[in-house]
Amino acid sequence: MDVEARLDRLASTDEIRQLVAKYCLALDMRDLDALCGLFPEDVKVGRGQSGRRALKGWFDETLRVQFTGTAHIAGNHIIEFDDPDHARGVLYSRNEHETGGDWVIMTMLYFDHYERISGRWMFRRRLPLYWYATDLNAPPLGDRKMRWPDRDPYEGGFHDFWPSWERFWSQARDAESEVPEPAPLDGFIDRMGPSDGLGVRVR
Repeated sequence: MDVEARLDRLASTDEIRQLVAKYCLALDMRDLDALCGLFPEDVKVGRGQSGRRALKGWFDETLRVQFTGTAHIAGNHIIEFDDPDHARGVLYSRNEHETGGDWVIMTMLYFDHYERISGRWMFRRRLPLYWYATDLNAPPLGDRKMRWPDRDPYEGGFHDFWPSWERFWSQARDAESEVPEPAPLDGFIDRMGPSDGLGVRVR
């Protein structure tokens, strides 16, 4: 990689990290125009819908119905590039939610796809993977750690996405086995082999 490409990679990495920080601020302060501007005009929203207007409607309904207030704190962030204009990321997020008379805390991951469009990095896709959500005073011990008020507990996909979790617990101790060579610079996420929980590799 030449000097110009390295500088572009550094600038892109910083812009993607800023993208995440902007998402948190716009979401928590309920600036839906700023929030939806972090996604491309043809963003897929679900139920056959696409576009920023549909995305704004989805955010508006979700935030008004479920949450009084929120705070999203972004943590560990791995960013890997497929080419100069496309990248993927894994991001930890620690969140707090006021929802009616309850205070719900959450730890989760985002599996992101980023795309540079007209010189700006945007979210192409965000896949949320949840470890737990629970009342501030109720540690989420045991299974089905997603425990929202007025909902049955459920699993959040946090570990199912990563085959290493099941492999670690299903095999005997193998601390003496050979360790492979380190993953290439932009191959760490692929080395870990994320899937959609159904055995389908995700890129």
